[in-house]
Amino acid sequence: MSKERSSGILLHITSLPGKYGIGTMGKEAHEFVDFLVQAGQKIWQILPLGHTGYGDSPYQCFSAFAGNPLLIDLDKLVEQGLLDGADLPRESFDPESVDFGAVFNYKYPLLRKAYGNFSAQNDRLQAIRFGNFCLKHQHWLEDYAFYMALKVNQGGKAWSEWDRPLTTRDADTLQRYREHLSDEINFYRFVQFLFFSQWLELKAYANLNDIRIFGDIPLYVAFDSAEAWARSELFEFDEKLNPITVAGVPPDYFSETGQLWGNPIYDWDRLEETGFAWWIDRIRSSFLLYDILRIDHFRGLAAYWAVPYGETTAVKGEWVRARGREMLEAVTDALGELPIVAEDLGVITPDVEELRDDFGMPGMKILQFAFDSGEENEFIPHTYDKNTVVYTGTHDNDTTLGRFNEASESDRQMMRDYFRIDENDPAWSFIRLAWSTVSDVAIAPLQDVLRLDTNARMNFPGKPSGYWRWRYRKESLTTAHAEALMKLTRIFGRR
Repeated sequence: MSKERSSGILLHITSLPGKYGIGTMGKEAHEFVDFLVQAGQKIWQILPLGHTGYGDSPYQCFSAFAGNPLLIDLDKLVEQGLLDGADLPRESFDPESVDFGAVFNYKYPLLRKAYGNFSAQNDRLQAIRFGNFCLKHQHWLEDYAFYMALKVNQGGKAWSEWDRPLTTRDADTLQRYREHLSDEINFYRFVQFLFFSQWLELKAYANLNDIRIFGDIPLYVAFDSAEAWARSELFEFDEKLNPITVAGVPPDYFSETGQLWGNPIYDWDRLEETGFAWWIDRIRSSFLLYDILRIDHFRGLAAYWAVPYGETTAVKGEWVRARGREMLEAVTDALGELPIVAEDLGVITPDVEELRDDFGMPGMKILQFAFDSGEENEFIPHTYDKNTVVYTGTHDNDTTLGRFNEASESDRQMMRDYFRIDENDPAWSFIRLAWSTVSDVAIAPLQDVLRLDTNARMNFPGKPSGYWRWRYRKESLTTAHAEALMKLTRIFGRR
């Protein structure tokens, strides 16, 4: 990463305002870039852009490569002539929360109508562009589009519950279904064409305005995913195609029984035999979408918490060595040194720190974790290195105001002693502290800029549902916020 001091805002695309129930890559996203420029920021950090599955978590997706169709902007499809304004039903959505089911039911029929119009237009130039897109991305697109078409055909069930010849990928059966579902497969190719076209346009607008996109990828893929089905040899499955062990984390701050994610574990021997080609493809594809990349759960590249398949909690897992060093060496050999950030939170051991540092990756510092009066920790600002990214909090934390409201009196006293917190405006005090640190990069979630409480929390690790829904109202983000951020950014030399 660049060693130039900079700062930015963490805000996922789904949290943008807009009239169709979810943030998109349209007008409001471009306006948010304008806000970042006005505020003197250089970075827009987002969560994974993947095609989310059940539960709506961007960390559990149907593909490690495909984009989320729900983020496609409908007004842009009208501008392209793929939809008519009259096609868009008038429906009232909650401006402060995403109802993913309602948005799905509203948007997918319109995407199918856009596909029908695209096919009927017979526009030669657009057909060439679509063909070029499919050719460039065929290494993942064909498996993904076929997988999604089969998923619809099989009533939405996970691939392990499909008809057995499909689960085991019998060649003759697959060929029959490819022919039978050819138009449905092409629909999913087309949806990805729309997604990538809109996203790359937005990214180009951000880059033109000197804003870098800071992206994120989950370490693991979901069991219910195109990769687990089509590339099962890359994972530790038994002869019945069930995972032998699944991913999670042991008991920690967030959960006394740990977190059982359920993702299949990589077969690191097989990945190494192939020269880590799949990982090289994944990282290369990620840098088409992002300027900076965070690898979530980075510690799983040193050693991972493997839980026997069938367990209901993550308590009975064990640490197993991964081949992350070998993988990162292969990626560096193939792609060169890249601006990658290690999500090094949780149970971090010396081998994780060594892996991070040997590849020169910045780690993460969370200010909310610094003020625990009961113990010393590595999150207190005077211990930071320059090669770090400091956050007031992340999408997995409470908002800073929510955290402060629940803080003990001894923790509050520590804040008073350490940086003279303004208890009438704790969120802004934390932003000021983050911007003042030696860390090369400082990031604040938009919730903290807006001084919002726990009601605006994005996620709660270990809780099964009800998260990822937060959105901000357009009128709540003002010129005053931009001016205050600009002033702070100049004071601490981050512009």
